[in-house]
Amino acid sequence: MVADNSVALVTGGGSGIGRETALEFAAEGARVVVADVDVKGGEGTIADIEADGGDALFVETDVTDAAETEAMVEAAVEEYGSLDYAFNNAGIGGDSATVEEYDAESWESVIDVNLVGVFKCMQAEIAQMKQQDAGGVVVNNSSILGKVGFATSSGYVAAKHGVLGLTKTAALENGETGVRVNAVCPGFIDTPLLREGGMEEGSELREQIANKHAMNRLGTPEEVASAVLWLCDDDASFVTGEALGVDGGYLAQ
Repeated sequence: MVADNSVALVTGGGSGIGRETALEFAAEGARVVVADVDVKGGEGTIADIEADGGDALFVETDVTDAAETEAMVEAAVEEYGSLDYAFNNAGIGGDSATVEEYDAESWESVIDVNLVGVFKCMQAEIAQMKQQDAGGVVVNNSSILGKVGFATSSGYVAAKHGVLGLTKTAALENGETGVRVNAVCPGFIDTPLLREGGMEEGSELREQIANKHAMNRLGTPEEVASAVLWLCDDDASFVTGEALGVDGGYLAQ
């Protein structure tokens, strides 16, 4: 379990994997900072945490803006005194098109949110954690597509590969600072974003994607959240630079 009264930050915490991870941090006794551009979604997560007796703070944050990611970390420290765990989860899907047909503006947007946004969050988070006697743990949300290619998803694939490169580099840089840096690599997870992308229950596309996993199903946000919390736990104290697959056997095939 994560430490009681610890402080956890979750970006993209207004829905899906981020929301579930924020709820699980709170359930284990952490005080949670939820960051998102989606104010309604973020405040909804806060309301659910508080309804269960937890302590949480919402900070509207655009992860592509360094001033806002720095303010996000500052808000966590001002409210709770430290930053023990950070889950950099905010991301978007982008276009579905071949490399030669991929829209340049969409490419820049996907890279900016999914890769540059993680970089800017890490800069602020690690700087704070290195000041603390207890250090901290950063977990980045990559993807199975951070390890393999996927036709018509070049922007997303490139960004998620980049996240793994950042994760490994920061882990090497902080091996002796008390800050551990890891990533989770989820398979296709049943989230609102996925369903909005044409994978609603009963659809042919959903069945095709599910069949790519050895378990022949999509994952759940809860399954990813559990992996994130394990990486933050002291039980994972010798784990850094890891890209942990949470993929139902997708990468085993």
